[in-house]
Amino acid sequence: MFTKGTYTFEPNFAPEKYVFVSNNDEGLKRFVFDLSGMGNLEIDGQGSQFIFNGFLCPFLIERSKKITVKNLSIDFKRTFHSEGTIIAAYKDSLDIAFSDAYPYNVQNNKLMFTGDQVIGKDNGGEPKRVNYPFWHLLEFDAVKREPVQTAFDYLNVQNMVVKDLGPGRVRIHFPRLKGSVGNTLIFNATDRMVPGFTVSDSEDISVRNVTIFHAGGVGILAQRSNNILIDSVKVIAAPGRMVSTAADATHFVNCGGKITLQHSTFESMMDDATNIHGVYVKIMQIISPNEVVVKLMHYQQFGFDFLAPNSKIEITEAESLITYGETTVVKAERLNKEYTRITMKNPLSSKVKVGDVIASSEQYPDVLMKNCSVQKNRARGILLGSRGKIRIDGNYFHTHCAAINLEGDGRYWFEQSGVRDLTITNNTFDNCNYGFMLGLGVIMVSSGIEEQKKAESRYNRNILIERNTFKIFNPCILSGYSVDNLTFRNNKIENTTAYEFLDWFKNMNLKNFMLTNSSNLKIEQ
Repeated sequence: MFTKGTYTFEPNFAPEKYVFVSNNDEGLKRFVFDLSGMGNLEIDGQGSQFIFNGFLCPFLIERSKKITVKNLSIDFKRTFHSEGTIIAAYKDSLDIAFSDAYPYNVQNNKLMFTGDQVIGKDNGGEPKRVNYPFWHLLEFDAVKREPVQTAFDYLNVQNMVVKDLGPGRVRIHFPRLKGSVGNTLIFNATDRMVPGFTVSDSEDISVRNVTIFHAGGVGILAQRSNNILIDSVKVIAAPGRMVSTAADATHFVNCGGKITLQHSTFESMMDDATNIHGVYVKIMQIISPNEVVVKLMHYQQFGFDFLAPNSKIEITEAESLITYGETTVVKAERLNKEYTRITMKNPLSSKVKVGDVIASSEQYPDVLMKNCSVQKNRARGILLGSRGKIRIDGNYFHTHCAAINLEGDGRYWFEQSGVRDLTITNNTFDNCNYGFMLGLGVIMVSSGIEEQKKAESRYNRNILIERNTFKIFNPCILSGYSVDNLTFRNNKIENTTAYEFLDWFKNMNLKNFMLTNSSNLKIEQ
């Protein structure tokens, strides 16, 4: 029990561990609340504010059971992203003004954000401060407090040319760079080093009545864990800021049991409200009919162990995401954080080839998302990839890209997906996908299947969309491919003029429903 108050945590004496955190960045991390190996513990902040200074992770819940964290807020003295106001605009360049909350320096025409922590002296004898590097830019509307409709990510901007204009002002030059005076330009963090909550190999975990104003990565990340409750949680921007977390609000990888998100608000993130999926590893060598070497392909999955003796796995063709079959792991030898050699109980199908993928088939979480609000964020609302029972009921969505996306692929993100029982009911979709940055539909099915394989694959199945309200300026409500057994019925569609229908989409012949290479579709308008 914490007496209600404001608590500031410094990194100086915090213990550290080298941690692999899926969909975040691995590294040597310092933790304030290391709850590893604990059980039957409740932390009650009683309304307290927890302020963290520097690269300091708030919570690690690892190999733990029955842990509850409630009644507190999390923020950082210096955010991992930076925000500036556009004060002038020219061809391929902008003038930006920064407040004291985002200290920086310009050297050799390069911009580097810093904090107030001094970690020593540089080669010239000057104080060396902690750096807060960035990797992409995005413009936010200062009035609507959301990504600008026509904005897109300016990527790999670390080497843009920057001129120092005096205290708190810089001019940045980058090809095709543009923005509107008065809006906010976000310089998002390069790495996801500091999640708010890291939950790993645990069960029965509850986060209740917690506000996350910021995290240098995902707000709440859970991996290989069962039964997680997110109740009355707010992920929102602090007063005076445009952005909350530097990545997703929540993220769940290879979890089981039940995931519940209820009565919660997810706003202003630089990525999605949630992403629920498994992990594919790529077959790099076939040593014998039942022995292969596999690799974790995405660098933010390195060190993610899910292959163990007696675990059940599926072998899947990467191009079509069609599963050849299932088997059991007899032996797993981890060679390093990327490669594992596994022996399987049964011989592989003769069709299996180098480049195909393997994932766990042991357990998938049932998911309930109810009475939540998602808005003002970059990217999608929710990405759903569990093959358990998923219920999305009574939520509000107003998202820059698709409100609900069914993804998964074996060639880029290597995220296992493919829903089998998804019901979407009683939700309000308020002018979602107003930015068209990552696809066309309010609800999208966009798994990474090769064009020539889409006709035979049915990666996502058994979807019911019923009794929802769609407020649309963009005609496309539902887009996708390789779906089996989808029903759309008893929904209300309202046309609005809330956003401009952009010129480059007017000649695309967009329709309410754009589903191809699919079967057993029942669409009732």
